[in-house]
Amino acid sequence: MIEPDVTMKKTAILGASNNPYRYAFRAAEMLQEYGHEIVPVGIKRGEVGGEEILDIRKEPKIEEVDTVTMYIGAARQKEWHAYILNLNPKRIIFNPGAENPELEQLAQQKGIATLNACTLVMLTIGQY
Repeated sequence: MIEPDVTMKKTAILGASNNPYRYAFRAAEMLQEYGHEIVPVGIKRGEVGGEEILDIRKEPKIEEVDTVTMYIGAARQKEWHAYILNLNPKRIIFNPGAENPELEQLAQQKGIATLNACTLVMLTIGQY
């Protein structure tokens, strides 16, 4: 049996939303349920999980990011490539609909691990 990784991972949620019908909202809740620190970043104002959604247009500085979980579609990611890479995460998770081979390649060139996976599923099966 594979032991789940129980290390708490500071996670920047790109494309964060305070709409409870969005997967990014559910991911924020679930990450907190599993004890992970979240930093929601998006376009829309509001909060999720008691955390203010930071405005991605201001490229907020976030220290010690372990994981970026992506909920922005590839077509809209391009303008944020440099920002995402400069967060220096250990990994980027491209959730379904956010897959981006170009950013994936750029990240890998910087030594950032990439996964085309679902954050919700990874948490559920203990592989986050």
